[in-house]
Amino acid sequence: MRDVALFIIIFGTIPYILRHPYIGVLVWSWLSYMNPHRMTWGFAYNFPFAQVVALTLLVSLLLDKEPKRLPKHWLLFFWLAFLGWMLITTLNAYYPDHAWVQFIKIVKIQVVIFLILLIMHTPERIKLMIWVIYFSIGFFGIKGGVFTIATGGGHIVWGPGGFIEDNNALALALLMILPLGVYLVRNEVEQKWAKIGMWASMFLITVSALGSQSRGAFLAIICVAFYLWLKSDKKLVMAVFVIPLLPIMFLAMPDSWHERMATIQNYQEDTSAMGRINAWTYSVNVANEHITGVGFESWSSKTFAIWAPNPADVHSAHSIYFSVIADHGWIGFILFIIIFLGGFLVARRVGLVAARHDEYRWVGNLAKMIQVSLVAYGTGGAFLSLSYFDLPWHLVAIILLLQDLLKREGLWEHEKPKPFASKRMQAARGSP
Repeated sequence: MRDVALFIIIFGTIPYILRHPYIGVLVWSWLSYMNPHRMTWGFAYNFPFAQVVALTLLVSLLLDKEPKRLPKHWLLFFWLAFLGWMLITTLNAYYPDHAWVQFIKIVKIQVVIFLILLIMHTPERIKLMIWVIYFSIGFFGIKGGVFTIATGGGHIVWGPGGFIEDNNALALALLMILPLGVYLVRNEVEQKWAKIGMWASMFLITVSALGSQSRGAFLAIICVAFYLWLKSDKKLVMAVFVIPLLPIMFLAMPDSWHERMATIQNYQEDTSAMGRINAWTYSVNVANEHITGVGFESWSSKTFAIWAPNPADVHSAHSIYFSVIADHGWIGFILFIIIFLGGFLVARRVGLVAARHDEYRWVGNLAKMIQVSLVAYGTGGAFLSLSYFDLPWHLVAIILLLQDLLKREGLWEHEKPKPFASKRMQAARGSP
């Protein structure tokens, strides 16, 4: 029954996608993040729904008469350069056949992200995208939070499949959408009951992240809570009512959870942690010897025998940074850092500009929360191989769309950054 219902829902959207390409982007994002077909048990389980929607979206773009353009931004140059560099590293990969499979998979994801930049340029479409992302991933956080409470935190919460199948990856994705939930409840939800429901969902998502028993998520929760407090307009309220909930939740977790978190301090005795350090050293050795790295899918006993300190301890990178270093060398790593650090800084500037205009205050609030999401990705991702996960790339794309929106409204060019000199110093110099 689930298989039939899913077929009816997805194929029922095709006529709407053909008329409105942005609906195709929303449906594709839902399928990509939620993987609803993985919750069936019949013929729908392996059906390529995402490919069907993507092909329909491409046809819709050819039929649609609406003007399309990419935002003009220097960050796109480095983004395209990174994709081009990935092609070069794939051509020089240690395992070319496996590398090409991964490269094609990543290119498909990136194509849809660039379609987002082409067509999701109105406020309504951007807001719909945030809703879809939040509930597609948040569904598993809400379900996992209830599961964690019901079992007393004694069992691990796992993801639905795809990039976030692993418990650690799911926890990171949940922490990345948590700031988006804060934006939605503060800017897009008006009814009191709906606000209560949103706050409840965010509470369960946090509980689910703890229930994943991910040590990386534990560290990321602390960073996210602190940075969320910094970005809040009501710091006193958060300090008094919200932040104290974290230690309460920590204390409520079972002994097995606390024992696992305690291994962060004694990482030398943890085989998993030492395996990661071995893999990170392998990445650096590879990048030092090969300018293009060794390409995708290089983590094997054969390559570890050449570049790893402990050849017998074969691990994946378990880090967004060291994964890119091994896959694409130092040049790829620099491009990767420029994209996400640049996105973070652009979000900061968007927040400052939009905050001066009441009509676009929502843009500033969204930009601030995306900054928090990128902090979660940068901290939690240090211990996870999620360099090519859709969500952070989507968030950077949304930041560029927000900046483009301010530019089209004529706000960006007239808002110059405040000089470091004080007004008194400017007056002394004779400047206006």
